[in-house]
Amino acid sequence: MKFFVDTADVAAIRELHELGMVDGVTTNPSLILKSGRNILEVTKEICSIVDGPVSAEVVALEAEAMIAEGLKLAEIAPNIAIKLPLTWDGLKACKHLTDKGHMVNVTLCFSANQALLAAKAGATFISPFIGRLDDINLDGMELIRDIREIYDNYDFKTQILSASVRTVNHVREAALAGSDVMTAPPEVIRKLAQHPLTDAGLAQFMKDWEKTGQKII
Repeated sequence: MKFFVDTADVAAIRELHELGMVDGVTTNPSLILKSGRNILEVTKEICSIVDGPVSAEVVALEAEAMIAEGLKLAEIAPNIAIKLPLTWDGLKACKHLTDKGHMVNVTLCFSANQALLAAKAGATFISPFIGRLDDINLDGMELIRDIREIYDNYDFKTQILSASVRTVNHVREAALAGSDVMTAPPEVIRKLAQHPLTDAGLAQFMKDWEKTGQKII
């Protein structure tokens, strides 16, 4: 499963990229606001760090305006994935932009039917929001499994990009469900390395090593 990092924090992206933990980046208007930077400027810098897809989101609501904004964002770098909302106008824009050869990430997906439409419109990525479904007592991971089965049934090439990932369990379950990609905040990716038994074992090793009185260097 590919790891995308869900942030516009350039320092965090650099750190994870150096460890080989970043296959792409996803951003949205909320993350751009949090960064405090101009969308074109910060997105260009991110694209210079990461070779994989960098999702940059339009803010227009009508198809024609979405297309215009998407083309402007695509000028930033060749690895831009234009991020569009899963609305009827968003699907129209998706079809137009993918027909022109652009990568498109269709976001705010909450049903298998929506995911089916996105695949029919040629989306490169579909972004089902796991955490937000969990928030309203629905099973976000069930949606991932449903989309996986539908896409496999008809050999759709659209990649499932599990989004709104909030916990390490979300990552594991998405991988088991066959998600092609997951995107998560940097802190969630870092937590994947943590386990209390690892900490306890390391503490015991250090205690025993100190008793030997030895040094390696």
